Amino acid sequence: MSSSVPSDDPRLISKDITYPGETEEIQAYYTRPKKNQKFPGVVVISEIWGLVPHIEDVTRRVALEGFIALAPDPLSPLGGTPEDAGEAVKMMRELDGDETTKNLIAAVEYLKTHPQSTGKVGVTGFCWGGGMTGAVAVNTPDVQAAVPFYGRQPALEDVPKIKASVLAHYAGEDERINAGIPDFKAALEKASIEHEIYVYEGARHGFYNDTRSIYNEEASKLAWKRTIDFFKEKLGV
Repeated sequence: MSSSVPSDDPRLISKDITYPGETEEIQAYYTRPKKNQKFPGVVVISEIWGLVPHIEDVTRRVALEGFIALAPDPLSPLGGTPEDAGEAVKMMRELDGDETTKNLIAAVEYLKTHPQSTGKVGVTGFCWGGGMTGAVAVNTPDVQAAVPFYGRQPALEDVPKIKASVLAHYAGEDERINAGIPDFKAALEKASIEHEIYVYEGARHGFYNDTRSIYNEEASKLAWKRTIDFFKEKLGV
């Protein structure tokens, strides 16, 4: 895919870092434009395979649009993301949900208070990370924009806690996840939360991941343009 960004792209400063989590230091991938100015922040939350090269690539794509981007390794408490995808999925299922949410909220705090940050922060995530994007938006008021990709929706009773504007992307061929859309939309409307919801007909769950056979170029490019435009509007690039 033409939007892939090399790890040594000269326009960016990219590196592995750690930040203070709920109970320990959390490993993460950090990248931002080289320009000496302040940028809004975006937390990028991985799929169920953890912090893999594809997610680092996506994080660089975000940074090139004018953001400090940070992708936490959700498996930091268990030693970090392994190379074996099956083992990563097994480890992800062992994570404590509340602790994981707090570790991701700590990433929001890290970007909010970063010396080169404007203080505004958005969150996006894919699949598992889409669900966690909702969890972060529910549990912190410090997110101005939340963009879940085909993620499980938050519990309906928690939706009114969301302070962020929401842009949600769903695949047309994703019956299990999509079953929750009508009630989620109704809850957002009832709580007067600004939101946009898009369903990409013909696309399958995971359609943005250009390293997999389910990748859908048309849906991916449209969802990405909407995402970046949304972040620029809500976070002030």
